[in-house]
Amino acid sequence: MSAADRRDGQPGAAGRAPTADRPDKVRNVVLVGHSGAGKTTLVEALALTTGAVNRAGRVEDGGSVSDHDEIEQRQQRSVQLSLVPVEWDGIKINVLDAPGYADFVGELRAGLRAADAALFVVSAAQDGEGIGGATRIVWDECAAVGMPRAVVVTHLESARAGFEETAAQFARELGGDDPDAVLPLYLPVHGPEGPDGHAPVTGLAGLLSQRVHDYSSGERVERDPDPELLPLLTEARNRLIEGIIAESEDETLMDRYLGGADIDVDTLVADLERAVARGTFHPVVAAAPAVDGARQGIGTVELLELITGGFPTPLERAVPPVTSLDGGRTTLSCDPEGPLAAEVVKTSSDPYVGRISLVRVFSGTLRPDETVHVSGHGMEDRGHEDHDVDERVGALSSPFGKHQRPVPSAVAGDLVCVAKLSRAETGDTLSGKDRPLLMEPWRMPDPLLPVAIEAHSKADEDKLSQGLSRLVAEDPTMRLEQNPATRQVVLWCLGEAHAAVALERLRSRYGVRVDAVPYRVSLRETFGEAATARGRHVKQSGGHGQFAICDIEVEPLPVGSGIEFVDKVIGGSVPRQFIPSVEKGVRAQAARGVVLGFPVVDIRVTLSDGKAHSVDSSDAAFQTAGALALREAAALCRIHLLEPVAEVGVQVPDAYVGPVMSDLSGRRGRVLGTEPAGPGRTLVRADVPEIEIGRYAVDLRSLSHGTGRFSRHYARHEPMPAALAARMRQQEEERAG
Repeated sequence: MSAADRRDGQPGAAGRAPTADRPDKVRNVVLVGHSGAGKTTLVEALALTTGAVNRAGRVEDGGSVSDHDEIEQRQQRSVQLSLVPVEWDGIKINVLDAPGYADFVGELRAGLRAADAALFVVSAAQDGEGIGGATRIVWDECAAVGMPRAVVVTHLESARAGFEETAAQFARELGGDDPDAVLPLYLPVHGPEGPDGHAPVTGLAGLLSQRVHDYSSGERVERDPDPELLPLLTEARNRLIEGIIAESEDETLMDRYLGGADIDVDTLVADLERAVARGTFHPVVAAAPAVDGARQGIGTVELLELITGGFPTPLERAVPPVTSLDGGRTTLSCDPEGPLAAEVVKTSSDPYVGRISLVRVFSGTLRPDETVHVSGHGMEDRGHEDHDVDERVGALSSPFGKHQRPVPSAVAGDLVCVAKLSRAETGDTLSGKDRPLLMEPWRMPDPLLPVAIEAHSKADEDKLSQGLSRLVAEDPTMRLEQNPATRQVVLWCLGEAHAAVALERLRSRYGVRVDAVPYRVSLRETFGEAATARGRHVKQSGGHGQFAICDIEVEPLPVGSGIEFVDKVIGGSVPRQFIPSVEKGVRAQAARGVVLGFPVVDIRVTLSDGKAHSVDSSDAAFQTAGALALREAAALCRIHLLEPVAEVGVQVPDAYVGPVMSDLSGRRGRVLGTEPAGPGRTLVRADVPEIEIGRYAVDLRSLSHGTGRFSRHYARHEPMPAALAARMRQQEEERAG
């Protein structure tokens, strides 16, 4: 670890896929940070330093280290999780590059599941923006599960860059009660000022070794620090030592240090590595582009040594909870000889290979051509059906850009791509067919932005169902809804960018063009007052005719009562066998609506009288009469529109509680109360009409600067305000016309 202070690592051989035959030879790390922080550039620099590419971003056979598809190139940002395996000092490092944009947090959550440690990438050129809200949330999530974390400060080449200020801000804002647990291991060394007054970064000064790694010549050379750097170096070094000792398991170390004893560097490094692996100390390192002509970027060797020496092996991380299919708990460890337990963390489609599953092996060893059991449960609300099937594993490969390089097997702790698992979806468990297992799924964000779609043409309509099924199978953060009330197909997404990418994938991958249409909420109709009406269905056209007359009384009921049908016929004016026919006709008409086509609810319909004919009356005739009677009653009184109301819970930092409550009130919401939701955060509970929160997923992100989250659940239908109801009637009439 800060092993650059004590040894030089060796890069892996180019042109071959890195492999590991033991879990302790694997490190899994995910890069986290807001969009534009420099994560993908850092991945390419690591690949260059390890020898996996021959020049920045290019693999040996000419491809790109980053697998950006056509959609990402058009959007000019990463929208999916990508894996770049590299090798350093005989250790296989699976580098997971997660999107930084909030709409693709599902990809980030998958990366956190697959990784054993997280690198938070933050730009030194922040222009006062501070730490992003999404970064705070992910940091807290990692802290909750004890995931080791480190910080990489990028963009040091910028004239606005400030490493010390950025590191201090990160420690202050995310260090919690112990900001000294987030400290730099190195300080950037600057060269002479250029004509623009900016002094470029030319190296790093190791705080523990007190040696400078100088890159100014194009090669990494160690030398003594310049005299003017020593005071700053000494101050930062003392603080780092105190931070390491505070996290040390050796309780005598602090007493020795305070007593003036010199603590051996090897002891400090060993304690630092253990504290990082435990997730109690979070080192900060710097990264800058390579000097012209140099192969190694500034800080990449130091970062690789931190990963291989300080981050935990898969052996040190617990396997997620596992059960048998009957629900019995099973305890597993990261053992290549144990029962197979692996998980699909990402699913993608390749136009030539077909479906490719990125799999994290937690226990056992996965081999090609063997038959495994695929279990998928607990995602029914996202459009995923429960399934338990046996499937044959196709070829195993290691991804690198758009290329797949074959590998013989994947041991516990490793990541691998599996081809042609036709039934496996993201979140599914792969286990031995003779011992089926199910891993507890990781927490997915709820998609809360509805996007209603229609097929662009008849040809697209024929392919729409299959295309949507494949799209949802790839992305568990998307939910497919076939809304019977509005007769709309709705994709629930995380945000506008997420929706745009989904529709583009439908077009480019599956050849299905769709049009986004206005999303409609499921309104209801009800009677505003009592009414009495007659349904008369009499037709004579030779032979048997149709004869049915029924008199009904309709009265409104409280919200949530549904439809009641009461028989008060006296004297047999409507024969007993036709009374159910009247009820059936009334209920059928209520389902079709009486004004705008929305279902009628919360009424009592009383059948009071009627007439029948001994020959011409029939079941069908009385059904028709019942429907006509309800329509006639509706024409005689006021009909109210009912709108769905949702129970909404909004969780934000305390500073945003006021703006959120004001915004909810502006949406005709009723704020029910607030309650603490963790340190510095508050949960605001409110009832809000669903028609007012169609875009709330987008609006809340803007209002809270990315720090808010919310949930919504249907509560009930309530009367819509008269002015809004009139406007809604006009819109529906225009749409129907």
